Amino acid sequence: MTDTDLQRITAAVRDVPDFPKPGILFKDITPVLADPALFRLVIDEMAALARARNVDKIVGIDARGFIFAGAVCDRIGVGFVPVRKKGKLPWTTESATYDLEYGSAEIQIHRDAILPGERVLLVDDLLATGGTSAAAVDLVRRLHGDVVGAVFFAELSFLPGRAVLEGIDVVSLLSF
Repeated sequence: MTDTDLQRITAAVRDVPDFPKPGILFKDITPVLADPALFRLVIDEMAALARARNVDKIVGIDARGFIFAGAVCDRIGVGFVPVRKKGKLPWTTESATYDLEYGSAEIQIHRDAILPGERVLLVDDLLATGGTSAAAVDLVRRLHGDVVGAVFFAELSFLPGRAVLEGIDVVSLLSF
């Protein structure tokens, strides 16, 4: 991806002040998703990163991660594995709890979604504090999958997400 492409994509991300609460500057990616040329550039780049890691499956995190992960899976011909909020998956699950600013949350994966030794890439929209991503990595490892990296559309580099994922090859297309 060229610098010009990155500039176009970055310019399309909309800042929304005081959302979801006062003091937060929300990075709205929906204008990128709505522009087919920009969305194609993003998926092309993520697909190239996934191909280079020779993955068997891609894990997408509920919910915006599904958008990117599903498109990348289709592009490179590998399986998609959803990691969802507790109670949303219909089969036997494995669960992981992670901390939020106030309290905790739980995500789940189907126990048969990853086979031992499969090469798995995590794909999501945003790396911020890293709690959800670290929980997803934990779930994949519990199923004996090999986490070969994590690819994010964007990263809030002033937050500790990358440090929380220490030891994981992390790539973010955009950094704020």
